[in-house]
Formats: sequence, C-alpha cells, structure tokens
Amino acid sequence: MGIEDQFKDKAQQLKDEAKRRAQQGQERGRQQQERGRQAQERGQQSRESGQQSLDDVEDRFQS
Repeated sequence: MGIEDQFKDKAQQLKDEAKRRAQQGQERGRQQQERGRQAQERGQQSRESGQQSLDDVEDRFQS
C-alpha cells in the first residue's frame, strides 16, 4: 500500500468519525430537548395543581 493510499484511508476514517460524532451530537440534542419539554410540562402541572389547591382553600374560607 502506497503512502497516498494510507492518506486516503486515514482521511476516510476521519470523515467517518466526524459523521458519527455529528450524529451522536444531534441525538444528544434531541434527548436534551425532550427532557426539557418533559420538565416544562411537569412544572406546568405543578403550577396548575398548586393554583387549584389555593382556589380550594379560598373557596373554603369564603363559604
């Protein structure tokens, strides 16, 4: 194998590795986005639940 072939092989390896890392980064980004969305939904549910509890307490005192 000549030196030119070695360089081509190494270049291809580096391209493949870069592509693989880019795909992993995209997947991590999607996972983080999903976790953020889920946390936001849980926070919204907590706020709604807390507001409902406050409304219930107010209703009891006004009755």
